[in-house]
Amino acid sequence: MRLDAYKWEQAVPTPNLPLASKDAIGLKIRRLGLQDYEPIWHAMRYLAEHPRAGRDDEIWLLSHKPVFTQGQAGRAEHILDAGSIPVVQIDRGGQVTYHGPGQLVAYVLIDVKRRKIGVRELVDLIEEALVEALATFSIHGERRADAPGVYVDGAKIAALGLRIKNGLSYHGLSLNVAMDQSPFARINPCGFEDLAVTQIADLIGAVDPERNLMHEVGSAVASSLRVRLGYLP
Repeated sequence: MRLDAYKWEQAVPTPNLPLASKDAIGLKIRRLGLQDYEPIWHAMRYLAEHPRAGRDDEIWLLSHKPVFTQGQAGRAEHILDAGSIPVVQIDRGGQVTYHGPGQLVAYVLIDVKRRKIGVRELVDLIEEALVEALATFSIHGERRADAPGVYVDGAKIAALGLRIKNGLSYHGLSLNVAMDQSPFARINPCGFEDLAVTQIADLIGAVDPERNLMHEVGSAVASSLRVRLGYLP
């Protein structure tokens, strides 16, 4: 896939952005639409395996065709009945989760070494950005100390899993927007039995069919991430 064939925008760092080097960097935010899982995974892993000085940080906004992804420490018993949905063993942290149309995925490709960001700090930053983005839709999201992600009244609305390689992060977050959530019943989401899931469309009431809710949510998440990562709005 050619990333530049898709819509993207450029952000620039704030003057006080802490850097471990003098590299001039920016941030590309790409909207990639609906994608098969594996080509996207291989593309972001390739970037991490082939670091290049001066390369911009990136955020990829997209949705995936139906797929279960199983993290490095994933246990087979958490996949209850995959049925016809493919299961892909991948290299992020965490257990099994589901991706499908109507779910916003944001992959966060950051040079954490250059940016002097620790893994825990990056996880906190992403979760805080999600809580902030949800607030723009009058949804009160909460973080949990014992489980990454964001929750609303105990139900999981966003999952999070990262990998760091050569000082570069990849993978990221998935946020349930307006999707068929039934496949979550075929797994123990993120390794938790009987974990309820929810989504934005069910929390904000009837959505005008002319409204592009996915685009709105993507813009809100991208805006929160870019500011918290130290880029100009």
